[in-house]
Amino acid sequence: MTDPIADFLTCIRNANRALLPVVEVPHSRLKESIARLLKREGYVVDYVVEGAAAKRRLKLRLKFEGRKGVIEGLRRVSTPGLRRYTGTEEIPRVLGGLGVAILSTPRGVLTGTEARKLKVGGEVLCYVW
Repeated sequence: MTDPIADFLTCIRNANRALLPVVEVPHSRLKESIARLLKREGYVVDYVVEGAAAKRRLKLRLKFEGRKGVIEGLRRVSTPGLRRYTGTEEIPRVLGGLGVAILSTPRGVLTGTEARKLKVGGEVLCYVW
């Protein structure tokens, strides 16, 4: 697998469209940080890390409003073939502030608004709306 973050986002997108309440993906610290942000921003109900150290899994419980998922879209921005970095002044706003840009910064994985407040830039991982 060349891009585990894109695979993670695709699993969430597919489960959301199929109205599956739970999605399981292989664990990594970066994926766990993204899941923590998604929970904090209200896109998922909860996430849990299960399993032994070698075969850990990340389980996300998706949030739905009726027969429609709260997550309308996910887009990978920075890829292994083309990394996208941004400075403090150019941090993107997703859908005019209705969505969330997720950045990997020297201070950890942050949302675009948090990165603006802390005045740090970094790699733009993905957009969620």
